[in-house]
Amino acid sequence: MKKLFLFIGFVLSLQAIGQKSSIPAALRKGIIKDVFIYDTAPFPSCHASTIVETPKGLVAAWFGGKYEGSDDVSIYTSHLQNGKWSAPAIAAEGWINDSIRHACYNPVLYQVPGKELILFYKIGPNVHGWTGWLKRSFDNGKTWSKAEAIPDGFLGPIRNNPYLANGLLILPSSTEKTGWKVHFEYTRDNGKTWSKSPDLNDGKTITGIQPAILNHGNNTLQAICRSQDGSINETWSYDNGRTWTALTKTKLPNNNSGIDAITLKNGTHLLVYNNVKPSSDNNEGIGVRTPLNVAVSKDGKNWKDILILENEPGVEFSYPYLIQTKDGLVHIVYTWKRKKIKYIALKIP
Repeated sequence: MKKLFLFIGFVLSLQAIGQKSSIPAALRKGIIKDVFIYDTAPFPSCHASTIVETPKGLVAAWFGGKYEGSDDVSIYTSHLQNGKWSAPAIAAEGWINDSIRHACYNPVLYQVPGKELILFYKIGPNVHGWTGWLKRSFDNGKTWSKAEAIPDGFLGPIRNNPYLANGLLILPSSTEKTGWKVHFEYTRDNGKTWSKSPDLNDGKTITGIQPAILNHGNNTLQAICRSQDGSINETWSYDNGRTWTALTKTKLPNNNSGIDAITLKNGTHLLVYNNVKPSSDNNEGIGVRTPLNVAVSKDGKNWKDILILENEPGVEFSYPYLIQTKDGLVHIVYTWKRKKIKYIALKIP
């Protein structure tokens, strides 16, 4: 029996080595940290992480519970302190009143320059029925204010980074009730008053949700988004986000899963996504959520994969979220098999 256990252990070791070696070292270059935010948690399932730099360091958030959509799903946060992430702590729950509780979804952290940290999130029985909420922290995410309902007709940022343009906070948003439609919401006073753009697509001939904003300079912005069309889709603004072109397809594949992209300080655009083309017979564009790739571009049109963060058949690596901190490092968080949140620190040449 002891020999059998030794043999099984040997086989498992070989499998583990095989999985690690399946990604060439050249496609892991620049990664300086690759860890889980937590090892154990009071919930079995997690998804949709976000990360932000505060004056006191990095804070991450995600939703966790029995499963996505379960009414126990709450928003959890963790702080990077002395090189280690703190234990998950509840920042928001889905209580509508004393008797009604729904699931929480898709947190987005935003640090107001020189002011409070805002946690945007959604509450609802499902995605079609969710509503937008926010909380504020005045101590870098240690404690949070009472939940504020975002006005009817607005949702806040659906999954990716807000973008600040001359005092106007642009919130990349979308809806799914009558087809997948992209729009942008705006606030000049950090979520106290709101306005928004029209929908940029009809949700039928071309689809899109969860846009991520890139800055090309000269008042030119690009937003790329998830779709059901088998492609990452895009829209452009030439007046710093006030108006946007109709949504169109790009050459990049999309597997009906979340993406994120940012513009680095040197003007390079960075994208994290599943480089997967779904099968042509799938009318919702659904594909596997592995591998998880990092790509770069100078113009937002021509992209080159430079890294592979994960590559394991049959499992899920999804919903990346990324930022660049003041020191130039890139920080990425994403869903790891729906069981944990992975954190990557990356130095881009």
